[in-house]
Amino acid sequence: MTNRPNVLWIMADQLRFDYLSCYGHPHLHTPNIDALAARGVKFTNTYVQSPVCGPSRMSAYTGRYVRSHGATWNGVPLRVGEPTLGEHLSEVGARAVLVGKTHMVADRPGMARLGIDPNSDIGIKVAQCGFEPFDRDDGLHPNSHRQGWSAYDDYLVSHGFESDNPWEDFANSGYDKDGNLVSGWLLENSHLEANIPEEHSETAYMTNRAMEFMEGAMEDGRPWLCHLSYIKPHWPYIVPAPYHDMYGPEHVVDPIRSDAERQGGHPFLAAHQDIRVSRCFSRDQVREHVIPAYMGLIKQLDDNLGRLFKWMDDKGLSENTIIAFTSDHGDYLGDHWLGDKDFYHDVAAKVPLIIADPRPQADGTRGTESAALIEMIDLAPTFMNALGCAPKPQVIEGRDLTPLLHGTDGFYRRYVISEYDYSGFEMATALNVEQQDAFSKMIFDGRWKYVHLNGFDPVLFDLETDPDEVQDFGTSDAPEHVAVRARLKDAMFTWSMRHHTRVTVTQDVAESLKVATETGILIGFWDEAEYEADAGKAFSSLVAAGPPARP
Repeated sequence: MTNRPNVLWIMADQLRFDYLSCYGHPHLHTPNIDALAARGVKFTNTYVQSPVCGPSRMSAYTGRYVRSHGATWNGVPLRVGEPTLGEHLSEVGARAVLVGKTHMVADRPGMARLGIDPNSDIGIKVAQCGFEPFDRDDGLHPNSHRQGWSAYDDYLVSHGFESDNPWEDFANSGYDKDGNLVSGWLLENSHLEANIPEEHSETAYMTNRAMEFMEGAMEDGRPWLCHLSYIKPHWPYIVPAPYHDMYGPEHVVDPIRSDAERQGGHPFLAAHQDIRVSRCFSRDQVREHVIPAYMGLIKQLDDNLGRLFKWMDDKGLSENTIIAFTSDHGDYLGDHWLGDKDFYHDVAAKVPLIIADPRPQADGTRGTESAALIEMIDLAPTFMNALGCAPKPQVIEGRDLTPLLHGTDGFYRRYVISEYDYSGFEMATALNVEQQDAFSKMIFDGRWKYVHLNGFDPVLFDLETDPDEVQDFGTSDAPEHVAVRARLKDAMFTWSMRHHTRVTVTQDVAESLKVATETGILIGFWDEAEYEADAGKAFSSLVAAGPPARP
């Protein structure tokens, strides 16, 4: 046990904030996540830096905005040399360990250019986003060029689930009424029982692997951050018994959408509504068929977290481990006539965030909720603080949440930012937008959400009067809307003009650059008297020092 707390950072992929009972879902009860909220702080306004897996996670793992780290979409490598949370923690002797998914793509050409061996210790960390990969699994079948065969596939084979693709044939497939093995990728099969006992499913497996890591870490003695990154409830939407039939159409809440969103709406949203996944999820029968499986996956996750938390209690780990629970983005599930993610409505860009800090300083905030505007990049500096890292404001763009956890002053934010590069998506083709122009950015101040879509009219939602975000004021000529758009556009411009890539200049270096006279660089002085009056020292002593000695 160390004096510094450890950190268990749990992330569920594609989990909506409103599909937990502590966030208000009327039918899906998640008592173990609710219990975590009861002993920590539940944040109600947490936004990701991009509403898609890869860039959202790269922001989480670097503490930096998408425009800063450059990994703008799935499959875009995180450039070699980009500072990561794991690197910062290693400087103070703490481990950053991965159990599950990152969606990281390594910058292989950059590593080759710098002569970094991918199999070396540094090469592995560079390729794994700064993490020590205890068990990486991105939830992709062995045919994927991004992952290939995984340790989970080995696990399945070792337990008798043998095939060329055990991930798909067992964990993500099921048998139909005629006894045929059918794929969980097809939404019509979502209601089937997954072809795997629950105890061997991805969610149970990753829970077990996290326990195995923590068991070994107790003997190791070094402080650690364990990123337990669950693949589910991300698609394929199929779940093992008994979770496959726990919920039915009667538990599916009504979609958040209006006819006005489809009639003469924004061209980008119209193009988004017309892609395959959106057309599919816009059908009520699809929602009623798939969402019960999505709910079952979340219920399974909650049960496994209950098993994990009890194990931690029994091992004495809970008393010295900060537990953070969140998601990388949400899921439209047919809301706003959309499927998957890829835009900025709250159901996609807003995520749950619960942090339970066991330290006595957090006793006053247990069981409370905070409506502060939070960004996913805030987790990195929060974890760094807990594990003893000095602040790095020249690198980390997020803000430490410790004041909110400990009930003290020191945290403030006026707006959150999210970004989306749709150059590789169907909307770019449908709208005939060139790759370099296919970008958007969102800014939200707690009431007004403004979306800049390059080459198109903006989108503006008023979440105070329209919390469902079904009315777009992006082209309204009402004076209030005109003024709000101008204010938020100006704030976005100011944000974009900051030093986002000047990561090598610490505050001390910046201060030293101001005093060039200390190194004998005298610019603009007329004579010795003017210099001495300004610098407060004798010119003769500066000259007497002479040039530096030759090496």
